[in-house]
Amino acid sequence: MRIGIGYDSHRFVEGRPLILGGISIPYGKGLFGHSDGDCLCHAIIDSLLGAAGMPNIGQLFPDTEPQWKDAKSTELLKKVVEEITLKGYTILWIDSVIIAEEPRLNSFIPAMKERLKEAGIPPDRINIKPKTNEGMGFTGRKEGIAVIAISLLKKNF
Repeated sequence: MRIGIGYDSHRFVEGRPLILGGISIPYGKGLFGHSDGDCLCHAIIDSLLGAAGMPNIGQLFPDTEPQWKDAKSTELLKKVVEEITLKGYTILWIDSVIIAEEPRLNSFIPAMKERLKEAGIPPDRINIKPKTNEGMGFTGRKEGIAVIAISLLKKNF
């Protein structure tokens, strides 16, 4: 078995939709990023890549490449899931924490799991936990969102 950890954060900006876990969340601001800014997907991607011993998200999908501009992060995640599957890995478990003061996210978790299923992650193999930072740091000041994810993979022999 292999374990990997991923982290991502993005600041809020005006004029973009807020995308987390592949779904649009009603909120007055979105997340800045070269792609759609979906920091949940980005942290999951890095945790999967880490567990598989592969390069990080910035090496696979560099923000200097026009082809990734405004890309759907669920599509990037799908590519990574396909790649780790080709390398002989099965996802056993993904655990993630979304750190955000706003918006409140608990009611969106089932829809996120369903959307991530389209990227190849079975809903019964992922946990998504929204947490606040009790007013501390950039997330506490409502300047952005951070996500930590950990993945457990099994090598198929």
